[in-house]
Amino acid sequence: MLKKLFLSALLLIAASIAPAIAATSPTVTIGVITLVSTTPIYIAQEKGYFHDAGIDVQVEPIESTGSAMPLLAQNRLQLLFGGFSAAYWNALGSNLPLIIAFDGASSPTLSELLVRTDLAKTIKGPADLKGHSIGANAPGAIPVYQIAKMLETAGLSLKDVDVKYIPLPQMSIALGNQALDTAEMSPPLNSVAIQQKVAVHLLNFDDVIRPQPVALAGFVANTDWIKQDRQQAQKFFLALARAGRDFCQAFHHGPNRDEVEDIMVKYKTVRDRELAESIPWTSRDPNGHVSIASIEDIQDVFFKEGLVKQKFPTNRLVDTSFADEVTKQLGPFVAINKDDKQDGCR
Repeated sequence: MLKKLFLSALLLIAASIAPAIAATSPTVTIGVITLVSTTPIYIAQEKGYFHDAGIDVQVEPIESTGSAMPLLAQNRLQLLFGGFSAAYWNALGSNLPLIIAFDGASSPTLSELLVRTDLAKTIKGPADLKGHSIGANAPGAIPVYQIAKMLETAGLSLKDVDVKYIPLPQMSIALGNQALDTAEMSPPLNSVAIQQKVAVHLLNFDDVIRPQPVALAGFVANTDWIKQDRQQAQKFFLALARAGRDFCQAFHHGPNRDEVEDIMVKYKTVRDRELAESIPWTSRDPNGHVSIASIEDIQDVFFKEGLVKQKFPTNRLVDTSFADEVTKQLGPFVAINKDDKQDGCR
């Protein structure tokens, strides 16, 4: 009888302790702009990779990386996922505790420069763009870097053209009503503009930008958070890398393609399965390595064009240690479907 009472008491104690333990599970909050490239975050949630690492991950939608930088600097967000932009360098210039910690999207960008249909015979290459308007989605964003690099091939700079900032969904309309001469556009919107016959293809940015791969987007981390619990940060990135490798297998049309597409639709990184099948997916490094050469080149271009006021040493721009540890623990990534020859995600 006493033995039964003792066991019952232990069970009651265990039951009372369990919720308290769960309540103290560390939480990592990420600010996210929902795109195809954010899919690995949701794969890690759906497949329990974050749970296995003992981390509770909260995803907070944001409008832009620039607007969310103050939240990251205050450690209200531990991580920020989005495109690399001048806002990052300007935040470093204000001594904010931030650093690029992990890759999220890299070339091939699959973006192209479209020229208005009626100007196709006049604008045949970068040298013909002087004095013309070019549409980009936001000031200081990666498309502005791409445009600047493309202009460099003809000895031009951003000062030689009229860069107009227009939301991507409105680019086709602007081309159609002649508010734009040319536009930097990515799938699927570039295909739509061509189908509507408001523009034609001029050039692929992947053909003219060097160095490759171009670092497009990634995870910017709060350095105070990293210092407080580096082990937690490493666990997070290892879980994310497991999900990133699942994404890369699906990218190469591996056996998990349907599973990943289901996750994409569930978390609205694409509208539906038909769209997931029809558009090219954003590439990424399977181990999370950010292209250092690309980040340094982006910095150089932004500085030259006056978009940032200060340049920083590489070790202040990128923390490579998390990707290095992923490489050590997970080993080389090998695509299961060896017949898929797409560039990227390798």
